[in-house]
Amino acid sequence: MVDEVLMQGFANFMWLLSLALIVFSGFALVDAAVRREDAYRAADKKTKPFWLIILGLAFIVNLIFNILSFLPIIGLIATIVYMVDVRPALRQITGGGGGRRGGSSSDGPYGPYNGGR
Repeated sequence: MVDEVLMQGFANFMWLLSLALIVFSGFALVDAAVRREDAYRAADKKTKPFWLIILGLAFIVNLIFNILSFLPIIGLIATIVYMVDVRPALRQITGGGGGRRGGSSSDGPYGPYNGGR
């Protein structure tokens, strides 16, 4: 009886963990898709197609494989690298909005350029 409850609890925990990984990798994939292509080059973080392929594979692996196999762990590592290294660099380049919002094309590093007025 106790063994069945423990096994069911473990199975539920693993299911929730797997769902969290799918959501995490899906968020990273969508975030990478909405970022501008030139921001990847400006931040010197590979290219947009590279990250879309890597994160897309991580998302698919998380959907297909059990979390206890090694492939979802590799996908998790790739997703973490994107989230803690690439995403902050892209946000710094684009102003944080991923191209959805941002400053004027005349904005400089210290604010808008007003032509010396």
